[in-house]
Amino acid sequence: MESETQEDIIGGANATRSNAVKIIDEIHHGIVGKDSLIYNMLIALLAEGNVMLEGLPGVAKTTIAKTFASVMGMEFKRVQFTPDIMPTDVIGACILNQKTMEFEVHQGPVFTNILLVDEINRASPKVQSSLLEAMEEKQVSIEGTSINLPDPFMVITTLNPVDILGTFPLPEAQIDRFMFRLNVDYPTFDEELELLHFKSRGQVPAHGMMTKDEVSGMISSIRQVYVDEKVLKYIRDLVMATRANKKLILGASPRASISLLKASRAVAALNGRDYVILDDVKYLIPHVMNHRLVIKPEYEPEGVTVNDIVDELMASVKVPT
Repeated sequence: MESETQEDIIGGANATRSNAVKIIDEIHHGIVGKDSLIYNMLIALLAEGNVMLEGLPGVAKTTIAKTFASVMGMEFKRVQFTPDIMPTDVIGACILNQKTMEFEVHQGPVFTNILLVDEINRASPKVQSSLLEAMEEKQVSIEGTSINLPDPFMVITTLNPVDILGTFPLPEAQIDRFMFRLNVDYPTFDEELELLHFKSRGQVPAHGMMTKDEVSGMISSIRQVYVDEKVLKYIRDLVMATRANKKLILGASPRASISLLKASRAVAALNGRDYVILDDVKYLIPHVMNHRLVIKPEYEPEGVTVNDIVDELMASVKVPT
């Protein structure tokens, strides 16, 4: 296969921007507001990342995920995590066929393009860990056999931050596998009224604007977006600064660096560029870092938050000219 020319890459970036506008407009047939949230979910999909939606009950986390998948034209499956769910309920299992007396692989709901895991913290750590391989390597192992997942593949999870009864905290190893943790807020004053009008006149379903092949093509074009050496060094300096910060127990991992790199390419393409600029990285820093940094207990009584650390990082790390 011949390598893409510069004109192909520029054309791909412009097409990505045009498609993004149409996608967001169509999603608004099913969702009121949430522009930045939808934009960040699109970044994660095109950058081959996973997303955690965190918010109180009733703020449309599940509806957002379903509408997003529908508009992207990709296969969508949903799993409701409960304390009694088993790993085989997610990834599948080998089951004996009574007619042939042979074991056959029955694929679980993880075999899809977009998997929604509702209330991920309600399942046991054993079940939570069943997603680790899928989220990172885009494959699962059933009875020792590795099976590739459909491409593209994305995990969207929901989490209620205040309901802790009967829940299990997510391990840091799993939290780190999410490209973004996005907060789903209550609607604004005007959005609440618009939502009531929206429901009273009847909901118009959102339609698919893309196909799976078109999304795969967008992802391929984004991989070709140019990233200058200065941008790479800026990403490195940011991540290294978190590891040297005395207020943190846990700094950002190399996976954070990779997330910044991949997501910055997606941001550039969504803005119609075939190259990454430093502002692309700056936009992403809070979203990539907010769930990866762990503050030391002695600084918590002082009111130090992860957002404060992120602000310090952006102020202290030298920006290349």
